[in-house]
Amino acid sequence: MPADTTMTAGAATGAPEFQGPAAEAEGFWGFSRAQLAALGVMIVFLAVAPFFLYPVFLMKLLCFALFACAFNLLIGYVGLLSFGHAAYFGMGGYVAGHAAKVWGLSPELAIIAGAAAAALIGLPFGWLAIRRAGIYFAMITLALAQMVYFFCVQAPFTGGEDGIQAIPRGSLFGVVPLNSDMSMYWLVAGIFLAGFLLIHRIIHSPYGQVLKSIRENEPRAISLGYRTEDYKLMAFVLSATLAGVAGATKSLVFGIATLTDVHWSMSGEVVLMSLVGGLGTIFGPMVGAAVIVTMQNYLAEMGAWVTVIQGAIFVLCVMVFRRGLIGEIGNLLKVKL
Repeated sequence: MPADTTMTAGAATGAPEFQGPAAEAEGFWGFSRAQLAALGVMIVFLAVAPFFLYPVFLMKLLCFALFACAFNLLIGYVGLLSFGHAAYFGMGGYVAGHAAKVWGLSPELAIIAGAAAAALIGLPFGWLAIRRAGIYFAMITLALAQMVYFFCVQAPFTGGEDGIQAIPRGSLFGVVPLNSDMSMYWLVAGIFLAGFLLIHRIIHSPYGQVLKSIRENEPRAISLGYRTEDYKLMAFVLSATLAGVAGATKSLVFGIATLTDVHWSMSGEVVLMSLVGGLGTIFGPMVGAAVIVTMQNYLAEMGAWVTVIQGAIFVLCVMVFRRGLIGEIGNLLKVKL
C-alpha cells in the first residue's frame, strides 16, 4: 500500500481514511498534530465564546454537537445508519427532567439517570436492530423510535403534548448553583468536552480499530475471529448513552422536555449534522451541528424557509462536498480531522 497517497473509503459511509505518514503520526492520547491543533482551537473557542456570544445559544449548540458526535460514533466508525437516535436523545431529556423536578435529584445525578435510561433502551433496541444491515437496520431503528415516541405521548410522567416544564437546574453536587446562564455554560462545556474526548479515545482504542474493520469489511473481521455482533451492540449502546447525556443536558439547560426531542424529525436533523460536517471525522459532527443550529437560530424569522435552506445545503454537500466540510478540509490538507 503506498505510504503517501493511498486513501480508502468506508464501504457503508464514504468516510475518508488517509494512510499517509503525515496523517497517521499520532501525538498525545491518539491525537495527530493536526488534531491537536484543532483541539486547541476548539478549547480556546469554548473558553472565550460565552463572553462574546449568547450563552444559551452556545449551550444548545454544544448539546447538539455531543448528540451528533454520538451518532457519528455509530455511522461513521461502524457503518450503521440509525434513523431512531431521537428516541435516546428525547428519553434522556424526559428522564433527567423528571428526576430533577419530581425526584429532586441534583443535576449531575439527573443527567446520569437520563444517560442510564437511554442505555437501557438502547440495549434491547440495538440487540434487535444489529441483526439486519443497510436499509433494513435503518427502518428497524426508525420503527423502534416511533414506539418510544408514542409511549411518550401516552405516559403520565412525560406530560404528553405539554411535556415536562419548569425543570430546575439545581446546584452541582449540591454546592455550585446553576441558576445563571454562565455557570450552567461551564457545566455544559465540560460535559461536551468529556464526551468528545471519550469518543475520540474509543475510536483510537483497539476496540475502535475493530469497529473500523467491521465498517470496511465485516466478513473479513468475522474470519479473523471477532464476534462482530457483540462489537456492534456495544457501539450502539455507547452511542445511545451519549445521545441520552446530550438530551438530558439540554432539558436542564432549557428547563423543558417535549415531544420535539423524541420525534423522528430530530433523528433526521442529527443525520444532516453529521453529513454536513463529515462522516467518520472526529471534528465534523461538531461543525455540522454548529452550522445547522446557527441557521435555525439566526434564520428563525424566515419560518418554514429554514427547512428549505437546510435542504439546499444538504444537496450542496452531497453534490460538492461529498466528505462533508471537515472531510473536504482534511482531504485538501492530507490530514485526518
